[in-house]
Amino acid sequence: MNKKIYSMLGLCMRAGMLAYGADMCEEKMKYGKVSMIIVACDASDNTKSKFKRICNKNVIYVEFGTIDEISHAIGKENKAIIGVLDSNFCKKINDMVIELKGAND
Repeated sequence: MNKKIYSMLGLCMRAGMLAYGADMCEEKMKYGKVSMIIVACDASDNTKSKFKRICNKNVIYVEFGTIDEISHAIGKENKAIIGVLDSNFCKKINDMVIELKGAND
């Protein structure tokens, strides 16, 4: 299931429906463009708490993967935070993450 999620993130990136990095994600959130924020599990605690705090009821917050895995999936280096800009991609990725977390419980 992890591979499917990373493949979906790569597809989302190629479609131009992904913001990456803290600054870009924050900027897109200001304008209401972000549907989901994905933060790497190994991101700093400050980063996690900051994005938990600024995500409103319209933005889904998910902790998933590692910095290396997420960065590799989107073809960038050292990206701990990505924002999904498209609601359809958001729904599909969120469903897959929920399914994965359910399988691990």
